[in-house]
Amino acid sequence: MAIPKVCGIETEYGIQVLGSADANPTSAASLLINAYVADVATRVGWDFEDESPGRDARGFAREGSMPPEVETHLVNTVLTNGARYYVDHAHPEYSTPECASPQSLVLHDRAGEVVLLHSLEAARRLLPPGEEIVVYKNNSDGKGNSYGCHENYLVDRSVPFARIAHQLSSHLVTRQVYTGAGKVGRETPGSSSHQVCFQISQRADFFEEVVGLETTLKRPIVNTRDEPHADPQRYRRLHVILGDANLSEVATLLKVGVTSIMLLLVEDDAFGERDLALANPVQAIHEVSLDPTLRQLVELANGEKMTALELQWELFDLARKHAEDRGLAEVGPEGSGEEVLGRWEQTLAALEHDPASLRHQLDWVAKRELIDAYCARHGCGLDDHRIAALDLQYHDLRPSRSLFRRLEMERLVDEADVEAATRNPPRETRAYFRGECLKRYPQAIVAANWDSIVFDLGEDPLRRVPMMEPLRGSAAHVDTLFDGCGSPAELLRRLGA
Repeated sequence: MAIPKVCGIETEYGIQVLGSADANPTSAASLLINAYVADVATRVGWDFEDESPGRDARGFAREGSMPPEVETHLVNTVLTNGARYYVDHAHPEYSTPECASPQSLVLHDRAGEVVLLHSLEAARRLLPPGEEIVVYKNNSDGKGNSYGCHENYLVDRSVPFARIAHQLSSHLVTRQVYTGAGKVGRETPGSSSHQVCFQISQRADFFEEVVGLETTLKRPIVNTRDEPHADPQRYRRLHVILGDANLSEVATLLKVGVTSIMLLLVEDDAFGERDLALANPVQAIHEVSLDPTLRQLVELANGEKMTALELQWELFDLARKHAEDRGLAEVGPEGSGEEVLGRWEQTLAALEHDPASLRHQLDWVAKRELIDAYCARHGCGLDDHRIAALDLQYHDLRPSRSLFRRLEMERLVDEADVEAATRNPPRETRAYFRGECLKRYPQAIVAANWDSIVFDLGEDPLRRVPMMEPLRGSAAHVDTLFDGCGSPAELLRRLGA
C-alpha cells in the first residue's frame, strides 16, 4: 500500500565570476555560502556519518560504475529552515527540507532561490571592486557540462525496485513536455555544433543509461542510489536525477506532484495489465526533447507507437481511476493530490490544442516564445550568438537581469511566505524539529543531517538524536516538547523520558 510522499529537491546552481580572468568556481561557491552563513545564519556543520552514495538498490553495482564522491572538505551547512546548503562539484547546492506535499515543496524550492539571492548580496560586500558572482538556475553551461536538479521521494521498501524502474521510466522520459526548461543547441556526444535547434529539456542530452548508480557520468534515467535517510527496513528514497531546474512554479508543482501520483500507482500496483514500458527509453528521451511540436512518436516495448503526450494521457487515465477508487491522500493534505491531478489534465489538454497558451505556466514554452520573438524582431536564427546569451539570461537569478522575471508567469506562492521559508522549516515533517533546534540551541549543536542531530552539552559524550521517521518531528509532534524547555539539556531529558 502506498505511503505518504515526503519529497525534496536538490538544486545545483550554475556559477560565474564576472570581472575576473582566473576565478575558481569552487572558491566562488565557497565564498557565496560562507558570506550567507556569516550574514544571517549560525554555522552548523553537516554530519557525514550516514552518507553512503555507493549503495545500490539492485544489491550490486555494475563493474566500472562510479558512485558520487562525498566531498567532506567543502563548505557544508544546515540552515534554520531545515535545508542543507553546500558546495558540490564546484557548484553552490541548495537542498530543500523535507516537504509533505508538492505545494509545500514549491514554496521551499523558491526559498532556495531567495537564499541564493541573499548570498549574492552578502558576497558582493566581500569581493574586490569590479568583480561580481552570478548564479543561474539552469542545468547546462552550453559546453557539454551539466549539473543537476535532483528530486527525492519516500517510497515503501517492500515495493520491488525492479517494478519501480519498469513502471516509472516511461513517465520520467515523457514528463518533460511540461517540466522541460528549454534549451538552444545540442550537447550529445557526436552532435554537430552546426545543428542548432530548440529542444524541450536541458538535461535530456546527458542521459545514456536506463538504470544505474552514477549521477555525473553515464547518467541513468532511473537512479539506483539506495540511501534512504530514514529507517532502511521500512523506506527507500527514490533519487530522480533527470529533471530540469525549473523557475516556473507551475512546472515545479507538476514535476513533483505528478511523479508523486505515479509512485502511488506503482506502490499500489495499479497498472494492471497495461504495460507502457518503452522499447528504448534513452533514445526516446532524446527524441521527445528534440521535438517541441510534440508530434514525435516513441515506440513501446509491446510494439505500440505513440507521442509523449499520448503516453502522458494514458498515465493520467490510470491516475484518475486510482484517485476515484482509492483517493490521493498520500500526496499531501486534503486537496493537494486533486489540485495536481486537475493541473495535469489542464496542461495536457493545452499542450494538445495550443502549447503557446501555456507561455505563462511552463518554462520551455515561455523561453521558446521569447526566443522566437527575438529572432523575428532581429532577423536572426538560433545560431546567432545573441540567442545563446538570451537562453542563459532567462535563468539569471538577479532580478535586474533575469528574463524570466520580466515575463508574466503564473505564481503559486506569496513572496512574503517565500521569504519566511528561508528561515522557518515546514511544519509537517521532521525538518521542523531540525530547524527549531537550530534556531533555539545553535551553540549546543555540533552537526546535523537528514536523520539525526548531534548535541554537545559541554560534557562527554556527544548526544545523537536519531530522526528515522520523516513524518515525526513535525510541529504537531514536538511543539509541546519545546514548550517551556529552556535548555538543550532539558530537551534531551524530555526526549529520553
